Amino acid sequence: MEWLTDPQAWIALLTLTFLETVLGIDNIVFVSILTGRLPVEQQARARRLGLLMAMGMRIALLFTISWIMRATEPLFAPFGHELSVRDLILLGGGLFLMWKSVTEIHHKLEGPAEADTTGARAVTFGGVLVQIALLDLVFSLDSVITAVGMVQHIAIMVIAVLISVGIMVAFVNPICAFVERHPTVKMLALSFLLLIGFTLVGEAWELHIPKGYVYFAMGFSIFVEMLNLKLRKSGKPVVLHGPGAPKAG
Repeated sequence: MEWLTDPQAWIALLTLTFLETVLGIDNIVFVSILTGRLPVEQQARARRLGLLMAMGMRIALLFTISWIMRATEPLFAPFGHELSVRDLILLGGGLFLMWKSVTEIHHKLEGPAEADTTGARAVTFGGVLVQIALLDLVFSLDSVITAVGMVQHIAIMVIAVLISVGIMVAFVNPICAFVERHPTVKMLALSFLLLIGFTLVGEAWELHIPKGYVYFAMGFSIFVEMLNLKLRKSGKPVVLHGPGAPKAG
């Protein structure tokens, strides 16, 4: 526990906690979208269990650092491209996330009535937890890789994960309620998840997309959407100009 008296260790703890919380936002959005299909009385419980599963997976992976380091060793090389355990996890998680995002976008555009006519299966509590667990594994792997690259002490990593998950649990219900109240925000969140899925697939095939570009695109989109929400809340009508605008009187 000599790190307790090391100022650099405390700075690393604060930095890693911040990064773990930021990396957990996409997890919250995914949990919000999946649990939104459940009955209202089950949603809060499913959200808490989903985040607790994420915490458990991250801590478990932290104690298997040696395995994580070996997970980058090539297993086989389809089409001349070497794939490791980490690549397979990222590839599977990215494809699943893309499929789930496209499915949810289709559901929102066509409406629940259309989904009923296609014979869609009812959403169950256990089924939602299984889907959350699958994506928690991918998000946890990315989170642990970030932690291993920043900090040397496992205790600091575990404390950062516990604090970040505590923050997410405290704010998960307000965030989920906000997303549910604003359909355009939910559609934007689904688009972000689709983008994250694409980047995960790209990472698996060594197509390295700078995360700064991805975060900037997300941040700019959120800024524009906040302006739209503020405009709709103010109730100001949109005035059209030009040949297509309706004439007064």
